[in-house]
Amino acid sequence: MLTILGRADGKRDRFCDGLSRRSFLKIGGLAMGGLSLPELLRLEAQAGSQRMHKGIIMIFLPGGPPHLDMFDLKPDAPSEIRGEFQPIRTNVPGIEICEHFPRLAKQMDKWVVIRSIVGSDGRHAAFMCLTGRRPRPAPNGGWPCLGSVLSKLYGPVHPSVPPFVGLSPKMGHMPWADSGQPGFLGPAHAPFKPNAEGRSDMILNGITLERLADRKRLLAALDRFRRDADASGMMEGMDTFTQQAFGVLTSSRLVEALDLEKEDPKIRARYGKGDPRNVADGGPRLMEHFLIARRLIQAGVRCVTLAFSRWDWHGGNFKRGREDMPMLDQGITALIEDLDRLGMLDDVSVVVWGEFGRTPKINKNAGRDHWPQVSCALLAGGGMRTGQVIGATNRLGEYAKERPVHFQEVFATLYHCLGVDINRTTLIDRSGRPQYLVEHNKYQPMPELV
Repeated sequence: MLTILGRADGKRDRFCDGLSRRSFLKIGGLAMGGLSLPELLRLEAQAGSQRMHKGIIMIFLPGGPPHLDMFDLKPDAPSEIRGEFQPIRTNVPGIEICEHFPRLAKQMDKWVVIRSIVGSDGRHAAFMCLTGRRPRPAPNGGWPCLGSVLSKLYGPVHPSVPPFVGLSPKMGHMPWADSGQPGFLGPAHAPFKPNAEGRSDMILNGITLERLADRKRLLAALDRFRRDADASGMMEGMDTFTQQAFGVLTSSRLVEALDLEKEDPKIRARYGKGDPRNVADGGPRLMEHFLIARRLIQAGVRCVTLAFSRWDWHGGNFKRGREDMPMLDQGITALIEDLDRLGMLDDVSVVVWGEFGRTPKINKNAGRDHWPQVSCALLAGGGMRTGQVIGATNRLGEYAKERPVHFQEVFATLYHCLGVDINRTTLIDRSGRPQYLVEHNKYQPMPELV
């Protein structure tokens, strides 16, 4: 079992409705119920599946980021609407964003701002951001998240690397609220998903994160594991597919991806470190998750979901914005710069969004409350036509005035970038019925982007 956990031991580890906020990454659980990994590998070999490695990094902003203070500022609105932040110009003429995103402003030609996301059900959950759909109505077993769909359609890029890795909060105990559910696809396509609380070191068969930094000790431990297995005759009795599954446990491919000591110090510095005072929302390790996501995609993961901080700001909206927005600015721009440098940007799509927006009117606690009527999103990479703004809200940022964009339209676009034809591709649910990935009779890839 391999786990990276965020910190949740501070005062800000819960949303306004009492749901706990956890941020971590888990890699493990090879025998996931239903088909075992050896059986999956065997079926993949029989199918002869060989596909180009496309990828996606989904950055979820749990709690509901304030659209009016980030990417849809209203400087001409009354003071109780416009807030304390000022817009700044970007390197794309006519596009302005918040002053606390100066790096993004210089990189806007590689991004798309959507100011008119609609369709939220108003709940504190990553479900819509991970599936594009509302929890109900749903087929038996529920809707699968995007990473599970890719796992089902494409399988692993490399036999020792899981296709779907999650770094997202787990909210509540209901299946619809768990952002990592595979839905009707079943546990064989579940992400290596979060399921623990508090900060903990990465553990690989008893090897801690501190020991991971010492590569010699780690490799020695894995070598002993292999030698013990060989001595017992276990490896000799396994068929090829079981040996591949066993290799997931002992391969250094994932270990290398997760070992940031192997990264160029200059690259690590570009991603930066989080605020050590912000213990409830991940502390200094928070920023490293952007780099880990890139390294995981590079190692062969198809989909990485990443939860950044906590945005449920019913009070102190502008204080928190001054703390968290510059960190998000540094993390996402370092990620895009890195993907571009490595020649990965056209093949890797990046989406940044939350479950809903915030109220246009600032409350008495200098905060903004829940506002499911409209929200914002950022898109980059994947071969999309970037350097543009899509959609617009009215003068007070209350609703989409131009080009409302549903969550499912974004998903249709992401699937297109990943090489999936939403008009033909179906998945069989537990009742034996084919299910389209999005409601294709209503939503198609966004023509502005593809």
